[in-house]
Amino acid sequence: MANKSILVVGGGMSGLTAAVEAAETGYEVYLVEKKPYLGGRVAQLHKYFPKLCPPNCGLEINFRRIKTNPNIRIFTSAEVEAVSGQKGDYDVTVKLHPRFVTEDCTACGKCVEACPAERPNDFNFGLDKTKAIYLPHEFAFPMKYVIDPEACSGSSCGKCLEACEYKAIDLNAQAKSMNLKVDSIVWATGWEPYDASKISYYNFEANENVITNVMMERLAAKNGPTQGKIVRPSDGKPVTNVAFVQCAGSRDENHQPYCSQVCCLATLKQATYIREQYPDAKITIFYIDIRAMGKYEDFYTKVQEDENVVFIKGKVGEITENPDTKNLVLEVEDQIKGEVLHHEADLVVLATGMVPSTLANPIPVDGTTDDDGFVIAEPKETGICGAGCARKPMDVAASVRDATAAALKAIQGSVRGGNGNG
Repeated sequence: MANKSILVVGGGMSGLTAAVEAAETGYEVYLVEKKPYLGGRVAQLHKYFPKLCPPNCGLEINFRRIKTNPNIRIFTSAEVEAVSGQKGDYDVTVKLHPRFVTEDCTACGKCVEACPAERPNDFNFGLDKTKAIYLPHEFAFPMKYVIDPEACSGSSCGKCLEACEYKAIDLNAQAKSMNLKVDSIVWATGWEPYDASKISYYNFEANENVITNVMMERLAAKNGPTQGKIVRPSDGKPVTNVAFVQCAGSRDENHQPYCSQVCCLATLKQATYIREQYPDAKITIFYIDIRAMGKYEDFYTKVQEDENVVFIKGKVGEITENPDTKNLVLEVEDQIKGEVLHHEADLVVLATGMVPSTLANPIPVDGTTDDDGFVIAEPKETGICGAGCARKPMDVAASVRDATAAALKAIQGSVRGGNGNG
């Protein structure tokens, strides 16, 4: 078994779980992550279910398990280019993108002070900016800076190079490829938020005070663009009247035909963020159905009992802006009362759904995903299995359970030729 190896693609909560579970049974694990840090979408959350605690505690446990396990090799800023072979005997080509910062980086931050260029902060969904050389976030793992080559003018500037006393910057670094031989593969590349700009009648791009649910998580987070203060992006004012629009693009044949399962719970959770900061704020939730299954029903009931939170059954048809106040007007039919409403709010949150990352970046093996991009590969046949939200929409706790199962399937699938003999 010493030679058995498993590739885990994706370093979010599902990928981390699958990697450590497999490695702790003695398997050699290669963990490949496209971003320059591990943690995935969970790292961007303010709080997550079921305990409504900050994500860093759960991530730190996994990071510690990785640090102390010699069986795991991590490759960040990396992506799988090609996969060939068969169950029990795969050849994988991985492209390693340069981070332009070497292992000698101590994260002292002097390079940032010297850097004159800026870029939109993708970790905060563009709600603020970083320098061209930046730390992805304050709990990043690995704790190393990275340079955005699209924002940096390279050797023609060199200010960061001059400021780094550890000589940890290489502006001439190049991409390179490496080959891995593995027995089985866990595909755990997670999800992307549905592109709200595609929903033209919500005018997401035109109106600063229309944001998405993932942007709300960053506004509420202490390490977010506003240090945890939920304010209007247009003017930084506190919010007094917030509208949540459920199923923004979801359950819609023109956009995303399926339900992402977690959006309703995310909205209920974010309603509590606002109420904690602003005891007098009014919240209106426009919904088709509220889906809070099993143990989460009590949480739904608790939010319902808040007299400052109103639920209106009806799909929002259009969002327009009052140019004088930057407030938003939502046109919606109240299906219970049978009347058309024009509801005004100072902030609108679109509950966009989950799109599997494999839709835009499919597994380079035919027949492994469905029409929506979710992984359907049968590990008994292919030696490839999906984990977490790459397989179907699910919350963090469910993703951890699913990734643990994926690790077991990968171990079973690592038998060469499927004959039970290593």
